[in-house]
Amino acid sequence: MLNTDQYWALPDGISEALPDEAECLEQLRRSLLDLFSTWGYRLVMPPLVEFMESLSTGHGTHLDVQTFKLTDQLSGRMMGVRADMTPQIARIDAHKLKTAQTNRLCYIGSVLRTRSFHRDGSRSPLQVGAELFGHAGLDSDFEVISLLLATLNHCQVPDLLLDIGHVGIFRSLARAAGLNAQQERALYDILERKSLPEMDEWLQSAKLPDSIKRCLRQLPRLNGSVAVLDEAAGLFGDAFPEIQEALAYLHTLVGRVAASFPSCRIHVDLSELSGYDYHTGIVYGVYTPNMGREVARGGRYDGIGEAFGRGRQATGFSTDLRTLAKFSLPSMQLPTETAIFAPALQDAALEQLIHRLRNQGQRVIRALDGQTATPASLGCKRQITLQDGQWSVVAV
Repeated sequence: MLNTDQYWALPDGISEALPDEAECLEQLRRSLLDLFSTWGYRLVMPPLVEFMESLSTGHGTHLDVQTFKLTDQLSGRMMGVRADMTPQIARIDAHKLKTAQTNRLCYIGSVLRTRSFHRDGSRSPLQVGAELFGHAGLDSDFEVISLLLATLNHCQVPDLLLDIGHVGIFRSLARAAGLNAQQERALYDILERKSLPEMDEWLQSAKLPDSIKRCLRQLPRLNGSVAVLDEAAGLFGDAFPEIQEALAYLHTLVGRVAASFPSCRIHVDLSELSGYDYHTGIVYGVYTPNMGREVARGGRYDGIGEAFGRGRQATGFSTDLRTLAKFSLPSMQLPTETAIFAPALQDAALEQLIHRLRNQGQRVIRALDGQTATPASLGCKRQITLQDGQWSVVAV
């Protein structure tokens, strides 16, 4: 017996949207683009595939193993299906737009990954994001975080918690300790897993000054309320001016966020190192209860455009439209205006009425010759009928 599963089954982590969900996703997409537009962020639509040299540059280096690769039959060069749109947006800013002014860009589109970033997650999310290029100060980081929180509030994501850190703190300690690339990577891995016993064991065997060991030992323990920043300032003292600068930056930033979004809880984590390979400043994720991973993530990644001929300061965030829709769909409504059934007759007056109704935004479903379906079976609660020589819309 023929096994038909091979014809209709989708690969693991690949999903599709049927009409009701697709219409709701499209409504949400349009509303988010409208929201981004009110903040001055303009939509760009990069291609689904690019040459690997572009996709694996800067921000995208960590995505190489996540990228599906194929050979371009025209040029013979290796291409990749985008696994993250951020490197593409950086290319557009640096190479195509070429302005000395700030650029505010946004995007929504499908990406494809060889593996999901999260267990049982999607390999084909609908990535949503906004990027601000050309400004290195605190104002741009604050603006992007504010836009992210406004986006999540717009999507009715409840009980937001902003988890924020600064990669410059660990980077400064690693530099002061004289760690080589292998040691830095090993320590980064321990911090990422927050394995305190491993940290203590690693430091015990490392030949480092006691002052450096003390700071590194405390780093994964420096997480909690904003008061952690004052504790850290006392720990690092005057010996690490770059770290003190990063702490002051965080202190001012979270203060502004707290004042503008009082309902958002803030958690400071000085060993938060997500995207350590490309982030250059703050890093953050936003969480909501009953979800085992972040709902959105962002940070600063200055210099991302260097490979495209023009390094630019950059800060931005990304999330997934389907994730946001989980919170928005219960309150979203499909068009309440029911469809109108039109007969298959050929009549000039009927054609004019159908044309006029469709121009008004009405949904008109035309019968087909020989069709046996009823208006009700097509979801139509109204129909066009001929009454006293005039075509009119009446209830079914």
